[in-house]
Amino acid sequence: MPSIELRTRQSLALTPRLQQSVRLLQLSSLEFQQELRTALDTNPFLEYDSSDTEDVALATASTGEEAGAMPATDTVASAEAKAVPADSGSDTLETSGQDDMLGDFSGDYGSRSSSRQNGDSDGSDPAEWVRSQSTLCEQLHDALRLYRLDDRDRAVARFIIEALDDDGYLRQDLAELSDSVADSVEFEPELTEEELLVALRLVQSLDRPGLGARSLSECLSLQVNALPADTPGRDVARQIVEHHLERLARREQAELQKQIGCSAEELRVACALVRKLDPKPGNCYGRTEDNYVVPDVIVRQVCNKWTVQINPAVQPRARIHRMYAELFAQLAGASRSPLAQQLQEARWLIRNAQQRFDTIQRVAECIVAHQKAFFQYGEIALKPMVLRDVADELGLHESTISRATGNKYMATPRGIFEFKHFFPRELGTESGGTCSAAAVRALLKEMIAAENTRDPLSDVMLAKMLADQGVLVARRTVAKYRHLMKVPPAELRRQL
Repeated sequence: MPSIELRTRQSLALTPRLQQSVRLLQLSSLEFQQELRTALDTNPFLEYDSSDTEDVALATASTGEEAGAMPATDTVASAEAKAVPADSGSDTLETSGQDDMLGDFSGDYGSRSSSRQNGDSDGSDPAEWVRSQSTLCEQLHDALRLYRLDDRDRAVARFIIEALDDDGYLRQDLAELSDSVADSVEFEPELTEEELLVALRLVQSLDRPGLGARSLSECLSLQVNALPADTPGRDVARQIVEHHLERLARREQAELQKQIGCSAEELRVACALVRKLDPKPGNCYGRTEDNYVVPDVIVRQVCNKWTVQINPAVQPRARIHRMYAELFAQLAGASRSPLAQQLQEARWLIRNAQQRFDTIQRVAECIVAHQKAFFQYGEIALKPMVLRDVADELGLHESTISRATGNKYMATPRGIFEFKHFFPRELGTESGGTCSAAAVRALLKEMIAAENTRDPLSDVMLAKMLADQGVLVARRTVAKYRHLMKVPPAELRRQL
């Protein structure tokens, strides 16, 4: 018969505040900026605190001359400012604004914002005008203005310029480009492929040779044809780039010599000439990119001691709106109002955000303590480490360490590194000790850099050389690390 039974059971459940804390911890710095900005826009009990922003910027500019700091021209030194400690239970997050996030970190000039408003002010930096580089399209449009063309020809040339990719290539077929132009602008009479080809030839002559090419072979051919007629190996190089690029990539020297009908010395000179050509001429121009890596912490050496601090440029200033909170508390039945939940969420956000930065700093300090040798000697001194090592030392769960290191970056005198970079896997040595995979890659890089280019080291030889130093790795492991370092195999590194 059916019956009713009462049982007691214990289970773990994440409270809304804990869920928010976990979610904020795993966000990157830019994602966290957006999260807090959204909260400022939607929660009436949160307000943006812009006080002391100028003081932070001035402190940022002045730290470059401190003892042990990097030169003033370095990005890391310019980003440093003393972090203002905040009580985790307070309702104010003492940080700098998001609007200054990139300006404070990427610029080593405290008065950059004022110099933009007034270019003639005493604080303006003339070098700012030098640092800006024209993009590929801007450069070609400027060069096109020097030609006397009718409106039709100029419009077609502009379409071709806008169709070039960042490498300087025209990836679209002329017939496809003709259809695209026809959909955008009505030409009378209708635009033909011959007109596009003539305009393409004009664009190819505007600036650097190779721009506007439709293939690698055409790009290199344009560069070879632009060389003086008396350049040694020019004729043989033209035949190679037009018909035998694949054989050149496979280092088939004997077959190349047979197909072209030249001597070994002529082929050597021509191959050396081809290697000097630029396969991506568009990379010489500036690019408008909005992909930024903003470090979460800054590591610097002060009095022979490595210190870690949160980058103030990534922390927006936010606080509870005191007047709104006090007025709301005076209302009768305020605790039952829907606004009570928003006030509670605002307080949770402030405290969870501060807890997020505290956890990131603790993890970063632990990483620096374990990897001191890396900051002194570089990649070759990187020790093997796993997330559990940090979790056991800090008394946190391993999943918390994983969230605190995911999409987080550290600015050091040796560059900007992701937290995950400091957790290389462990490899055994002949003596029974251990070394990190990053140290092995650094050793391989040194060996390859010192090799004889006429007789480069194979993967087998590299594995033997590592074994001579006590590092036991298989040939396949060497090949994998070489591939990760984007180093070609030995037969492609050989130079005649």
